[in-house]
Amino acid sequence: MIKKDLKTGFIGAGNMCEAIVGAMVKSGIFHPSMIMVSDIDKNRLDHFENIYAVTAIPDNFKLFSESDVVVIAVKPQQIKDVLLAILKQNNFKLTKRKLILSIAAGYSIKKFEDIFYLYIDENSRPDLPIIRVMPNTPALALAGMSGMCMNKFTTDFDAAFARKILETTGKVMDFKEKDFDGITALSGSGPAYLFYLIESMIKGGVEAGLDHDKASVLALETVKGAAALLEQTGEAPEVLRKKVTSPGGTTEAAIKVFDDNMVKQNIIKGILAAANRSRELGK
Repeated sequence: MIKKDLKTGFIGAGNMCEAIVGAMVKSGIFHPSMIMVSDIDKNRLDHFENIYAVTAIPDNFKLFSESDVVVIAVKPQQIKDVLLAILKQNNFKLTKRKLILSIAAGYSIKKFEDIFYLYIDENSRPDLPIIRVMPNTPALALAGMSGMCMNKFTTDFDAAFARKILETTGKVMDFKEKDFDGITALSGSGPAYLFYLIESMIKGGVEAGLDHDKASVLALETVKGAAALLEQTGEAPEVLRKKVTSPGGTTEAAIKVFDDNMVKQNIIKGILAAANRSRELGK
């Protein structure tokens, strides 16, 4: 059972924060009165109050102090300054257990530990567990895919609470942190690859003589239907591909062009490039 009296505070009110807050409220599991959001942009705070009826707090220190779960949702390059502004307050003190949940790309658990644990004594560190999450933008449509990993102080309850939050936006899987560059490259950046594919399919349809709007519908519904078929049958994608690819047929003609131009190999190279870039950003 998820405790109803735990307050969840979000530092940073960007699009991913809104996706999660909106999903939490829509799920009915989390009451808006138990959700707080802070940001330097007053318009964003007004938006969250008006649309989701959550509490908007322009003070990160106040939000941190009053929250049981603190979600770090600011840009990676802002994290250190934002956290130090909280931790260096003269009246900062860890008075109760808090779960830190980060959705910042490329920011390792160790980086968080190096900041947080410098300002609390060693005996108090188990009261500040840290969970790192890699969500993706389909969370905005409640169809997200998130990966998460935890530091050594995270309890089963902490993990369950984080999982319950993320499950309101879609699916979630547990990983080791060493996998996060791969998760970022495949799932975090993955929606952009599909948008790129759909963009290309639409353009191909137009060049084949179709109206742009109708080509757009055909491409989108085809991708949605193919994903649904893949999920419902449980068959491997290569098996379903071969079922559609009749010898000497139209699909085979297209696949031959893709193979001749090493499309599959280049997609793999692209994902590896994204993973390498994630690794560089995380240093």
